[in-house]
Amino acid sequence: METSVSSRSLPPFAVLFGPTASGKSDILHSISSNPPDGFCGTPPWFEVVSADSMQVYRGMDTGTAKPSLEERQRLPYHLIDVRDPDEQYTVGDFVRAAESCIRDIATRGRLPIVSGGTAFYIRSLVCGMPDTPPSDPGVRAEIERETVERGLQAMHASLAAVDPESARTIDPADGYRIARALEVYRVSGRPRSAFRAPETLRTGFVCRIYRLSLPREELYERINRRVDRMFSEGLEREVETLIRAGYGKDTQALRAIGYREFFTCHSPESARAAIKRNTRRYAKRQITFARQIPGHIDLSPTDRDTFRSGCGRLLQQLQKHAHNR
Repeated sequence: METSVSSRSLPPFAVLFGPTASGKSDILHSISSNPPDGFCGTPPWFEVVSADSMQVYRGMDTGTAKPSLEERQRLPYHLIDVRDPDEQYTVGDFVRAAESCIRDIATRGRLPIVSGGTAFYIRSLVCGMPDTPPSDPGVRAEIERETVERGLQAMHASLAAVDPESARTIDPADGYRIARALEVYRVSGRPRSAFRAPETLRTGFVCRIYRLSLPREELYERINRRVDRMFSEGLEREVETLIRAGYGKDTQALRAIGYREFFTCHSPESARAAIKRNTRRYAKRQITFARQIPGHIDLSPTDRDTFRSGCGRLLQQLQKHAHNR
């Protein structure tokens, strides 16, 4: 889906999204050394803007399937390692930073490709954000104190009592989104679900939006293999290092899948099984939410030529966009 260009437009960019372990990184790295016809700049011909809500955190590498330093040297990634695990990172932070990255990448004559599995981030970038009230530090601090005293399960139950629609879509372990939904209700007196996100693409930019799609059983097998690989690459050591650094089960980032299980399971093997199960459930929610992004083109993980040729056409438009400025 392409939208019209305005005088205040973002440069043309591509979007590649899909559930965890669907093969996004494989596609990106496979085409990075094969520029389309007409590219005369310095390789690589594109740069990646990460749309992953957990890869923003430093020290959380293995459990978030973060691209390695070697991979990032070959292909530049942005919005990775920009926060410590106890620091907040909101969808608004992402949208503002992503727009800045898109403009910056385009000035180098390269195509910006926004890629990740956090569909909420991507939808907010391409459609816009709901008009919810801004964060109130006092209310947020009160909710955080309650969370420590009562626990996430009780806070999720409190949310369900005032905003059942939001509670149905928020993972009971997602402390940030539970707190934000409660904050919106307490500040505005309205449930967060009453503030509807835009359902159409923003005007003022050109983009192609690709969604990786593959059979459910194949995806689940990929997830299981990825989790096994994380353990062989030292996920347990990574969690131990984070704990020694002073982070723990109440640290927001460590409530994510792949980390919280080490605080709730009685052995590494039971944690491994729980991570696989929870990741499969998360992937199912990703698939459901991703369908809400309008104008996307479904793509098989093996259909790399389609993605590359579409990005090549965007690169040509980016060059025209730069020439006409």
